[in-house]
Amino acid sequence: MYSLVLLALLASSQAAMTLEQIQAEALLNNREIQSLEQQVHVAEARVGSAAGTDDAEFMYRGWGAPLFEPWNVNQTQHMFMFNQKIPSRSKRALRYLIAADDTEVQSLAVESMKREIAGGVRSAFYRLLRSYDQLRLHHEQVALAAQAIGAARVKYTVGKVPQQDVLKAQIAYSRLVEHELMFEREAEMARSELNALMGRPPDQALEVAGDYPVLQPLPSQYELQQLAIENRPELQALSVMKRQGGRKVQLAEKAYSPEYSVSAGYMVMPGGSMNRNAWMGELSISLPWLNRGTHDAEIRQAQAETASIDSEYRRQLAAITRQIRDAVIEVETARKTAELYRDTLGPQALSTLRATVAAYQTDQTDFLNLLDSQGMAIDFQHKLFEALEKYERSLADLERATGRPISPERAIASRRPL
Repeated sequence: MYSLVLLALLASSQAAMTLEQIQAEALLNNREIQSLEQQVHVAEARVGSAAGTDDAEFMYRGWGAPLFEPWNVNQTQHMFMFNQKIPSRSKRALRYLIAADDTEVQSLAVESMKREIAGGVRSAFYRLLRSYDQLRLHHEQVALAAQAIGAARVKYTVGKVPQQDVLKAQIAYSRLVEHELMFEREAEMARSELNALMGRPPDQALEVAGDYPVLQPLPSQYELQQLAIENRPELQALSVMKRQGGRKVQLAEKAYSPEYSVSAGYMVMPGGSMNRNAWMGELSISLPWLNRGTHDAEIRQAQAETASIDSEYRRQLAAITRQIRDAVIEVETARKTAELYRDTLGPQALSTLRATVAAYQTDQTDFLNLLDSQGMAIDFQHKLFEALEKYERSLADLERATGRPISPERAIASRRPL
């Protein structure tokens, strides 16, 4: 019985998507990325107002109105005032730079999410690819199992083997159906994850086409760490936040610079005054030295926040270094395991299986030996696909840890295992 997943793949092979195509669509349509991009727009909108000035004020004031004749406007002094605070140019510049840093931090958060999505796509892509290969292997083993059942029935008919050989062959064949259901479930789950990452409905039809590239050697631990320092968005964001923290300290220190405010107005004096029309001007200055405790606390707070960011940078760098080392170990282990099953154990098991099938057909071995050989060949092939998928998943983890794709020399030719 052929798998519905494999039939769908064959029917839509022209529409199958590659890893690069899926990643491109995910980066364009992923909902989480789009949400973070909106946050960037919000931060950009704040930059324009960060260095702005306070609104000008208009004020009317009526003085000296008679207490018992408040309607007597001729006896009231009328004042029309215009007031404007004069902000410090250096403070405005610092506020602008701090807001611009917020925009950069938000943009780096988008880049971090893009790296995370790209890594998730890669992992799900190779899980789906592994399921395809396991299904292909499954169909090959179904053919061998059917061949074994036929041989067992012929031998049973002529009395060369007991009936239990036929029953065991049928059980082995039935268990392959169970494996097929498991592989189809894994394929559907991987397909659903890829659709979600691309912003599609999870049940939308999707087929993929690709290969298992085996790469070596990887860059050294030091080189990978330098890549992370230069490219990891989280570290870059913390560097920007440290710079922003220094600017916040400077802004807090400038709180000791006085603020100025100017006012100008026109006055209409009460009737009978020598000069009924007059003007007035005012200049006010803040006295921050009288509020030293508050401003000193603001400076200490800004300094503490900056020190905290620097500590977080060192913590994340140490964690990333450990992530890189763990990912390198996983990549190398998976690569060596895949090479072992692909080049040694897998071919040996398949040769043993073919020889055992031929020997069973000529009564040179028993049925249990045939089942053992078949089970070993299947197990080794599955372990090969698992190692290849683990290699790609570990490489995706390494790329997330360094913040950029890893492109070492392709020393081993890429090919699909047979």
